[in-house]
Amino acid sequence: MPASQNTVGIYIHIPFCERKCPYCDFYSATSDESEFDRYIAAVCSRMETYAQTIQRKVDTLYFGGGTPSIIGAKRLCTLKNAVSSCFHLDSPEITVEVNPAKNDFDFELLRKNGFNRISIGLQSANDNELQLLGRLHSVSQADIGIQKAQAAGFDNISLDLMLCTPQQTKDSLLRSIAFCAEHHVQHISAYILKLEEGTPYWQNRTKLHLPDDDEQAEVYLFACEQIENYGYKQYEISNFSQKNRQSRHNLKYWHDEEYLGIGPSAHSFLNGKRFYYGRSFDDFYADTITADGTGGDTEEYLMLGLRLSEGIRSERFKKRFGFDIPDIYFQNAEKMKKYGLVKTDQNGFQLTRSGFLVSNAVIAEILKND
Repeated sequence: MPASQNTVGIYIHIPFCERKCPYCDFYSATSDESEFDRYIAAVCSRMETYAQTIQRKVDTLYFGGGTPSIIGAKRLCTLKNAVSSCFHLDSPEITVEVNPAKNDFDFELLRKNGFNRISIGLQSANDNELQLLGRLHSVSQADIGIQKAQAAGFDNISLDLMLCTPQQTKDSLLRSIAFCAEHHVQHISAYILKLEEGTPYWQNRTKLHLPDDDEQAEVYLFACEQIENYGYKQYEISNFSQKNRQSRHNLKYWHDEEYLGIGPSAHSFLNGKRFYYGRSFDDFYADTITADGTGGDTEEYLMLGLRLSEGIRSERFKKRFGFDIPDIYFQNAEKMKKYGLVKTDQNGFQLTRSGFLVSNAVIAEILKND
């Protein structure tokens, strides 16, 4: 178990969508109102069970999907209030993912019930790109959704962008980035499209005419530079924020801290153990949990922490483990430094943007222990 960790985050998966996007591999299904209510009852029951054994404060709560907004603000508030009754919330960041196609969504009810962060799946500010991505919303609907969230009092809003999608150009990407900045949102996530096996995009990959690896690298570096030009600082491979507006919940993952995940396909890391629910409603309703080994060792900590722009810092490492960063990791990082993939100093090391592009390979080299 991570040393001196007194708080825990909670992730609640809302596995419902009106329609599956052709690139998406997250677990979700179409359903109806009765299934929504059955699912909420099951989530509340699981929380009551965990509350009997988890005697720690909760400082982040994240509703992801799927499409959480599809179940409506009232049901989301029911879930949030159930968490409040089961756990002690400690000045929590409470995030919900929202599909901007649902313009009748009640942001005001969420805000009144303590939600304080909205993550909107914009993906692009170009209607032709949205159509090719199979998104249900238009740019104008996204505009309306953002304005409604802001009018309801939300001052911590994140927008998702996808990079290297069909028909995307540098000019269209610039329009998407400018759209985010012009709406004065506090956070931008920018992910390179990844083809997931089994999705329609994977099956049609030869017809999509997507950028090759070199072109993807160029687009990524271009996007990072342009987003930062608008005053957002990169703090993780795919995430940028205004000052003090990083996603506190996601930072738990990257700092290798503990969290509880509830719902089909949701993973947890508690008391030094990793476990998860299978990708099915049956497994979740039956409370079938699969053990996934231990977590929180030095290698895992480095692997996750190197996703962050700050990288691995000696002070944080020693506070966590009680000893200094092993010399072998510094030595391996120095070897990567000459290729422009890593920066090092006496207090730690971190990946450069070029290193982020090949992060898996670079991290594997740093973790070599032979």
